[in-house]
Amino acid sequence: MDDMRLKFYNPVVSGTPRTQPAVGTSKDAEGSDKGSFQSMLTEAIRQNSEVNFSKHAVKRVAEHNIELNGDNLNRLNEGVKIANDKKLEEPLILVGSTAFLVNIPNNTVITAVDSSNMKGNVFTNIDGTVII
Repeated sequence: MDDMRLKFYNPVVSGTPRTQPAVGTSKDAEGSDKGSFQSMLTEAIRQNSEVNFSKHAVKRVAEHNIELNGDNLNRLNEGVKIANDKKLEEPLILVGSTAFLVNIPNNTVITAVDSSNMKGNVFTNIDGTVII
C-alpha cells in the first residue's frame, strides 16, 4: 500500500537565495581567490616549517585550534630530525601536549591531535615515538 504523504509532499522553502559565495571562495576585483583560513594556515606553515602538512593535518590543526607558533614548529622539526636519524618511517612526535603523526620519507605531517582529543585514541601503524 502506498503512502499518500509521499505523493503530495512539497517541501517548504523559506528565506532568500544566497547571492554571495561561500566563505573562502570569494574573488577579488582581479578574479583571484582570496585566502581562506586553511590556505593562510597552510602558507604560514610552509614558510615557518621544514616539514610539510597534509590537507588532513591542516584541517585537524584548524579544527582543534592547535597552536603552531615558531617554537612548536622548531620542536616539531627537531623531532623529525631525530626520527630520521633513528631510521623511523612513521613516528608519533609529541610536542608538548600535541601529537603529530609524521611520514618521515615524505617529510609530511599526516595528522595532529591536541591533548583534549587525545584521550581514548589509539595510534596504530607507528614505528616509534619521539617526545620533544
